[in-house]
Amino acid sequence: MMNQSQHSEWLRIFDIRLWLYIFLFIGFAIKVPVFPFHTWLPDAHVEAPTAISVILAGILLKMGIYGLIRISYPMFPDIAVYTAYALAVLGVINILYGAFVAMAQKDFKKLVAYSSISHMGFCLLGMSVFNDAGMFGAIFQMFSHGMITAMLFLLVGVIYDRAHHREIEKFGGLGVKMPMYTGVASLAFFAAMGLPGMTGFIAEAMVFLGAFSVYRTLTIVSAFGIVITAAYVLWTVQRVFLGKLNPKYENLPEINGRELFTLAPLAALTVFLGIYPMPVLNLMRTSLNYLITLMR
Repeated sequence: MMNQSQHSEWLRIFDIRLWLYIFLFIGFAIKVPVFPFHTWLPDAHVEAPTAISVILAGILLKMGIYGLIRISYPMFPDIAVYTAYALAVLGVINILYGAFVAMAQKDFKKLVAYSSISHMGFCLLGMSVFNDAGMFGAIFQMFSHGMITAMLFLLVGVIYDRAHHREIEKFGGLGVKMPMYTGVASLAFFAAMGLPGMTGFIAEAMVFLGAFSVYRTLTIVSAFGIVITAAYVLWTVQRVFLGKLNPKYENLPEINGRELFTLAPLAALTVFLGIYPMPVLNLMRTSLNYLITLMR
């Protein structure tokens, strides 16, 4: 809480520094993307080839969170703390909105794109609390989301190359014809769902642990995003891989070695760091501890 002198100082700097922070925030929010600046992302993913979607989801989206943490926070720490609750609210909106809209998608690629919006909301929630668990969880979620979503877009590209469409309802029973592909896809989907033993679980658990002590109600509301994520993930797996095989795909070829070569490192890291995340957490410890001290 600010005392009277701090509040007076705040009023003196309000016009300049707050607006600079807001302008920077809007730029980085478009990059994340934060609701309501998210509308470009699904269309960009649908129009982009697989390789560009992987780069966009795995690296470029993270530049928005990185910019907020590396530029906005150190430049305007007091304003960042003052507006932290609004950032937490935007994070919760991202989590729930992205999950609900992902559930409504019929296009496989759009589903993964909206799931990205949902998962980036955990980064916003974690980075709004300025404690160890929340901040470390937000950064680890960036890393985790980059691997998991890259896997999902690669898997969408594999099936698109064979079926020449991405309509979820037109698939069915692919697990019978493509068991290896189904296994890798299930691992990626379960990682996105936050299943224990994978990086998504570690990241989300740390965010919730950090946020619950600061924004209890918002954290409880955001936890419903996990339920919605589980719903659309399991529903997608059921529609695409389970049930009776669609006769159109009786001759669909299995995933090949080249495609597995691109997926295997991501899958291995997702599981390894989900069991033992310390290599990544230790890497970020020094800089994040300094930032957390600055924000306090």
